[in-house]
Amino acid sequence: MNPTGTSVSHASENLILVSPEDEFLGTTTKQEAHRPGGQLHRAFSVFLFSHEGQVLLHERSRLKPLWPGYWTNSCCSHPRHGESYVEAAHRRTGEELGVQTSLTEIYQFEYQAHFKGIGSEHELCKVYVGSVSSDTQIHPHPEEIQTWDWFEVSEVNEWMTTSPQLFTPWFLMEWKALQTTYQSTLREALRPPEPNPAH
Repeated sequence: MNPTGTSVSHASENLILVSPEDEFLGTTTKQEAHRPGGQLHRAFSVFLFSHEGQVLLHERSRLKPLWPGYWTNSCCSHPRHGESYVEAAHRRTGEELGVQTSLTEIYQFEYQAHFKGIGSEHELCKVYVGSVSSDTQIHPHPEEIQTWDWFEVSEVNEWMTTSPQLFTPWFLMEWKALQTTYQSTLREALRPPEPNPAH
C-alpha cells in the first residue's frame, strides 16, 4: 500500500495493448493509450460489496483528466507491463482504498467511450468482485478519489435510472451486466463460506 499523498498513477506508465482476443500486441504509455480514438488495452474494474450486501462506490478525483468528478465502481485501473489482471487489481485496491481481500473474476468485455474530445477509453476489461466488512477502514487516495460511500443495491439502481449522467460509462455497463446477465454468478461469488463442521 502506498502512503497517502504518494502518486500511484503516471501518464508515462506502460499499459498493455491487445487484440480483441486479448493477444499481446505491445505496450504504450497511459497518455498515448487514452488519446482521442484510443488504443485497445487491458483494464480491470473491482466492485467491493459489504457482508451486508452494500456496494462501495466512489467519486473520481477532480484532478482526473477523464471523467473527473463522476461516480464509479470501487476501483478501476490497468495492468502494467509484466503484471497480470488480478495482480494489478490487488495492487490497485491497496493503493486507492487501502484494502486487500480475495477477488473473483465475473466476466470480461470490450468497450469504447469518449470524453469531450479530450481523450477516450478503449479497454478490454475484466470485472472482479470482492467482499469485506462494512466497518473495514477505507483509506482513499486523494489523487484518485474525491469521496466514497457504501450504497444499497436498490439505491444504485434508482440513481442510475434518474441520473445516469453522473456515472462513468464503464460503470453503467458493468453494473447493468452484474444485475442481469451475471446476477447468479455474482451471488455465488459473494456467498459466505460454509462453516467448518465441528470435529
